[in-house]
Amino acid sequence: MKKVTVVGAGLAGCEAAFQLAGRGFDVVLVEQKPVARTPAQTSDQFCELVCSNSMRGAALANAVGLLKEELRRAGSLVMACADETRVPAGGALAVDRDRFAERVTRAIEANPRITVERRVVEAIPDSDHPVVLATGPLTGDALAADLARVVGSEHLAYYDAIAPIVDAESIDMNVAYRKSRYDKGGDDAYVNCPLDEAQYRAFVAAILGAQKVEPRAFEETRYFEGCLPIEVMASRGEMTLAFGPMKPVGLEDPRTGKRPFAVVQLRQEDEAATAYNLVGFQTRMTWPEQKRVFCMIPGLAKAEFLRLGSVHRNTFVNAPVCLDERMQLRARPGVFLAGQITGVEGYVESCAGGFLCAHLLAGGEPPPATTALGGILAHLARKVDDYQPSNVTWAHVSPLEIRKKKRDRYEAMAERALADFTGWRARFAKTDDALI
Repeated sequence: MKKVTVVGAGLAGCEAAFQLAGRGFDVVLVEQKPVARTPAQTSDQFCELVCSNSMRGAALANAVGLLKEELRRAGSLVMACADETRVPAGGALAVDRDRFAERVTRAIEANPRITVERRVVEAIPDSDHPVVLATGPLTGDALAADLARVVGSEHLAYYDAIAPIVDAESIDMNVAYRKSRYDKGGDDAYVNCPLDEAQYRAFVAAILGAQKVEPRAFEETRYFEGCLPIEVMASRGEMTLAFGPMKPVGLEDPRTGKRPFAVVQLRQEDEAATAYNLVGFQTRMTWPEQKRVFCMIPGLAKAEFLRLGSVHRNTFVNAPVCLDERMQLRARPGVFLAGQITGVEGYVESCAGGFLCAHLLAGGEPPPATTALGGILAHLARKVDDYQPSNVTWAHVSPLEIRKKKRDRYEAMAERALADFTGWRARFAKTDDALI
């Protein structure tokens, strides 16, 4: 029976539904909005980006840049919509989040093979056809509990924190200045707020002293190292932020030619440049404290916050133990997992998870281990003592047999990946035609 139910209309779910429909399956896409929303959601659109609007680096020498290019060449819906709604972001791919979500939603709702049902799913569906769970990091409590019952003690949870957004008109450009790091991608995408040493040390002290939103007593807080709240970074040492998200290297003030002691970067949030997000400033400070502390940043004394930071749960399984090579639950055949619930981290990786799940469910050949898509599968299959979510990295991709300097090595790996991808793409296109 060529029918599939996909639960969750985020990045992974929409990509999986689109790819399955393209392979001749009739898809029922179940989305809980507007019946219910997670604490991080504010819109009823599909593919709502609740954290940053950036899909990170675009260069092929960057593993996520390669992953984006592979997805484009594979016919990804998410990447097509991202490219159509991109906003200036230097060397990164960032999107106007509202236009992006609207574009994906229209494409899904217009697809004749996809039927959308708006309801809450509280347990893994019993079905005579395959089911894809793509419910993301905020999987509802009831469904998460049912998944935990199926997979046992390997079901885990940790927390992410999201960064604030400020109104562009409230930024004091007499203090702040426009510049991309090392002048990559032009100066329109980023606004920089410079701090001298005294301002920086006072700012760090304020972060450490601010009131935080604490997790409930029975919840274990396990942050993803690539998305740490600023207060967690600050607690590791007074200079940690200056060597992290507040690093001033490559951001000399064009008005003076001098490098500040530290910098807070603001990245353009929408196409009209009416809003900017604080880059790397995920936080669990209370909202009143965020306003107080962030207004200490030079240039943001009168900042108007369009969104303040918050903490949210991320649910994922121990994929190497729980999933087979087709991303199917070993304990529940016929149920597949896609996206962040498998332990991939990031927008592009979630999209890739949806693509791969659909491709493998439909009987497709796994991508070569030399590709970034193959690297996603390598991460999901790599058994370790403490499995944790991860962005795609070059460590997930098969290494070169010859030694090169790092930059040259990554460029050579990307060239090899795209060559191997081309042959694989030609084979899976024939398979898809046969399925349809």
